[in-house]
Amino acid sequence: MDLIKVAEEAFATGKQHPSFKAGDTVTVAYKIIEGSKERIQLYRGVVIKISGHEDKKRFTVRKMSGTVGVERIFPLESPNIESIEVNKIGKVRRSKLYYLRKLTGKAARIKEKRSATKGE
Repeated sequence: MDLIKVAEEAFATGKQHPSFKAGDTVTVAYKIIEGSKERIQLYRGVVIKISGHEDKKRFTVRKMSGTVGVERIFPLESPNIESIEVNKIGKVRRSKLYYLRKLTGKAARIKEKRSATKGE
């Protein structure tokens, strides 16, 4: 049983990511390895769900690539994630936003949460 824990600790990155939730727009800098080359690709979209618990959390990001919706699941503790940047904080009432899959165009927009500080 402790062999599993040793393997988990070896893969644990210990990186600190900002807190985000479903409805937020995030940019994920993801490391892609092609042969011997390595590059970082930015993937920007809306978080439609966060699942799992503790260190096994994963989140699904949905973006529109032209007219086609593309979803990608990222493990939060992946060593290939360079950084996660929260661009917008969305105002939603549920934790799983599967209804966005049916919506297109302006209907698929999410309201932005107003910031608490005045004078900005």
